[in-house]
Amino acid sequence: MSKRKSGGSSARRKPLADHGPLSRAAVRLRIVFPADRQIGPGKADLLEAIGRTGSISSAARELGMSYRRAWLLVDEVGKLFKRPLLTTAAGGAHGGGAALTDFGRALVAAYRRIEDRTAEAARAELVAFESDLEDV
Repeated sequence: MSKRKSGGSSARRKPLADHGPLSRAAVRLRIVFPADRQIGPGKADLLEAIGRTGSISSAARELGMSYRRAWLLVDEVGKLFKRPLLTTAAGGAHGGGAALTDFGRALVAAYRRIEDRTAEAARAELVAFESDLEDV
């Protein structure tokens, strides 16, 4: 089992509050489509890493996963949509690469907005219970 490096989802995950018991809680949102296809924080992190690094293999290394695992995750989320998330160039003498399409960038941005709105809703609902939270 591989460890996630600091660029992984734990770095992105924002606490529900700046201080107090809710500062130790975060939302991990997974959107499940038919046929158990999903978009969650790991796939969003991977797509963002590909956007930063310009490479599936570099993104996989950054996140502490194998290239094969990264490729399978990209392929899985890509099958959800009619439009491509990435453009890729095969390796070789001049190297390969990958880049997010405008559609891919828009998808990641939408997922992050949904994630932020979900965290806001969770915070609003849980603040009334904050004083009763155990110190974990």
